[in-house]
Amino acid sequence: MTLCGRVFACAPGVWLCLLLGVSSGSPPPRQRQRTLSLDGKWSLSNANGSLSLPAEVPGCVHSALRRQGYIQDPYFRFNDVSYRWIALDNWTYTTTFNVSAQVRTRQKVLLAFDGLDAVASVWLSGVIVGNTDNMFRRYDFSVRELLKDGGNVLKVSFLSPVLYASERRDAHSARRVPPECPPDVQKGECHVNFIRKEQSSFSWDWGPSFPTMGLWKGVRLEAFDVLQLHQVSSVPLYNFSLSQWRVQVELLVDAVQATNCQVTVSIPDLDSEQTFQTQFLSGKTKNTFTLHINKGSQVKLWWPSRHGAQPFYQLTVRGFQDGFLILNTESKVYFRTVELVQEPVAGSPGLSFYFRINGKAIFLKGSNWIPAHSFQDQISPAVLRNLLQSAVDANMNTLRVWGGGVYEQDLFYSICDELGIMIWQDFMFACAMYPTDDDFIQTVREEVIQQVRRLKSHPSVIIWSGNNENEAALATDWFNIPASQRPAYVKDYVTLYVNNIREIVQEEDQSRPFLVSSPTNGAESEQEGWVAANPYDPHYGDTHFYSYSLDCWDWRTFPRTRFASEYGFQSWPSFSTLQPVSIKEDWSYDSNFTAHRQHHEGGNQQMLQQAALHFNLPNSTDPLKRFADTLYITQVMQAQCVKTQTEFYRRSQTEIIEGKGHTMGALYWQLNDVWQAPSWSSLEFGGKWKVLHYFAQNFFATVLPVGFEDADTLFIYAVSDLSHELKLRAVVSVYSWADLDPVCTLKSEMLPVPGGSALAIFKQPVPALLAGCGRCTRQTCVLTFHLEDSGGQQGPANHHFLCSPKDAQGLRRPNITAKVQEDKTGFTVTLHSASVAPFVWLDVGDVPGRFSSNGFLMVSRNVTVGFNAWRPTSVAELSRSLAVTSLTDVY
Repeated sequence: MTLCGRVFACAPGVWLCLLLGVSSGSPPPRQRQRTLSLDGKWSLSNANGSLSLPAEVPGCVHSALRRQGYIQDPYFRFNDVSYRWIALDNWTYTTTFNVSAQVRTRQKVLLAFDGLDAVASVWLSGVIVGNTDNMFRRYDFSVRELLKDGGNVLKVSFLSPVLYASERRDAHSARRVPPECPPDVQKGECHVNFIRKEQSSFSWDWGPSFPTMGLWKGVRLEAFDVLQLHQVSSVPLYNFSLSQWRVQVELLVDAVQATNCQVTVSIPDLDSEQTFQTQFLSGKTKNTFTLHINKGSQVKLWWPSRHGAQPFYQLTVRGFQDGFLILNTESKVYFRTVELVQEPVAGSPGLSFYFRINGKAIFLKGSNWIPAHSFQDQISPAVLRNLLQSAVDANMNTLRVWGGGVYEQDLFYSICDELGIMIWQDFMFACAMYPTDDDFIQTVREEVIQQVRRLKSHPSVIIWSGNNENEAALATDWFNIPASQRPAYVKDYVTLYVNNIREIVQEEDQSRPFLVSSPTNGAESEQEGWVAANPYDPHYGDTHFYSYSLDCWDWRTFPRTRFASEYGFQSWPSFSTLQPVSIKEDWSYDSNFTAHRQHHEGGNQQMLQQAALHFNLPNSTDPLKRFADTLYITQVMQAQCVKTQTEFYRRSQTEIIEGKGHTMGALYWQLNDVWQAPSWSSLEFGGKWKVLHYFAQNFFATVLPVGFEDADTLFIYAVSDLSHELKLRAVVSVYSWADLDPVCTLKSEMLPVPGGSALAIFKQPVPALLAGCGRCTRQTCVLTFHLEDSGGQQGPANHHFLCSPKDAQGLRRPNITAKVQEDKTGFTVTLHSASVAPFVWLDVGDVPGRFSSNGFLMVSRNVTVGFNAWRPTSVAELSRSLAVTSLTDVY
């Protein structure tokens, strides 16, 4: 019989059964590990004791104050400013716990904190046991000698992150470390770059300022006599010349004293096992074992979403001492290779920039991930899964975890592994210079080591990136650094990201590439001393591109880059998302609330100016309708803009035009929201899909027709992410705005479209096309088109406007009616329209869920769409909540 001590989760997919005994008898008692969780109810007080309240751990101060009724919803109206006092105070968490003799008499007892946010002193029974200064690190303190039989009082005293950052800045005499403060429009706090904490918690151009404090991850006592397995990681490596897999297994072990051990590593399903004689040295050490996979076993590979399955294997590690099982752990291991290919491109200066997964070049389609809430303890597993499932449902295969937030929780990466979402993982540095004092470098080094070890087992993580936009900030002088001082800043940059972070990553993880920054020229930036003259050069690396004044319907305004890792346009969330955090006087586009919520300078005006290029702006005399219509028109504008840009990148993947092209990635900014406000997101706070997200479902489709004009000629490209060739033709239908029957339909010849390519399959001058139709002009007609093979339609239908909708002739109110029904498969909504209707939008208010299609151009009399409800609902509730809007309904 195998006996097992306390079992607890240590890493994704890893369960530990530590210090077990296996033989004819029970294990020696000294070998059993004890773990005591200290999560749950604590007490919380501020510096002068005027506030004292219960608090949950894991949690944060803001959440505790809200739960006990001391504050309202921090997201309500102007509360981000009203509650600024919370982050300016110091706060202390306290708990009292009893410890059994079985725990106290172990050889070693650790007080383990998985996450303290951020600057704190830790006291046990009146004795200080340590200090913390980094939200992104685990901290362990040895406390055996301090534990007593009765109540042990544990206090964690947090310093105001705002005041700490300011004091650190004042103490930094070498030179200024810009930026000092965020722009006024962000209503944020200063000197965030002096504290190792979520940078966006001090405000960002899409989020509020809520500098948090608290025990944001678990706390426990870990007691043991022999050793403790702190972490296990597994990194599969492929030897291309030998065509053989090996798995590098690392055990992070804390041993009381040097311990001889026989370690067996196995993957039973691959008939692979090896045994090693080893010695775990005293203290915490990393121990590496290499398991060579049996060549006769067929290894199933992990693939990105829509490119294959996501299989895994069970890896077992067992350790014996003198015949007793003292270490036993199981974890998941996934097999896949990743290469970042930067090599010369025929017909173009510069270098390619694309990813090969398992030897296959893959176009990365997706978005950028920001924290899902200002208060991490309020992000439930259901919220995470819903957001990530929404990404996959929109045909995304990649998310970039952006460098101004947090390294996400274990569950995030496990879900990404399961769903086939590739992760571009930034380290948490963004839009700033950073100090390089010894203590700052040291805490960053420990942060990076811990995070790489925690995350490197995940196949979803395909690249590490040192920072967000800091190379660009230096190269293009965001911070007005005098030329004479620039070399010192470049030196600091290299010290932090190259000599420290890059060095650690290359030591800890040989399985995936590392980039120093994003955007960057990659290998070319390295050649130029890590800071390129122009990190936005489209011939190299990845680019970030934003333009709010140029016409976003004109694809010529976009850079034909190798890889687009950030681009986008703002929109407002829907009224149902704003309503709970606002009151009636806020429901106007010109209100104080809408101005307060906008953290991007001029953003509210930019949205309307961009929309006005192509749409009539809402003009209802009913103030509430006008407000809701304006929210709608910003979403339509955003969706059409990002669609145009993304389709441009997708069709540029296999061609070089004027030396530019071979675009192999499109990650728009941004996927999700941190609160209810205008932003670049395609998912509203709460998970509701914006028009953009429904558009993404189409423009990221595996097979896609893309239409555009160049020199008065219409081109239609067939874009395919498949592995095999298709024979396709374009089918173009021309509709009069005034009539639901097509004026004419054109078909191109069948052409072979290789997998992983974009190919022009239709080309015709627009005047000739319209003349051939008989009774159409640019103003009176609109085009729809799709691809088909011999078996029928492949991929979604698409549309092309021949003029701006505001100039359309014959466009009229469609008077759409809707009927909600339910059958065995779920809910459906059947629409009936009297005329062609652009941007038909179905909204069921605060009923959570999503439609199968939305925001579409309706060119048939009847359309039926499905509704996937995220909670129980009914035909009656949906019918009552449903509002249908199309473009002509807003003016």
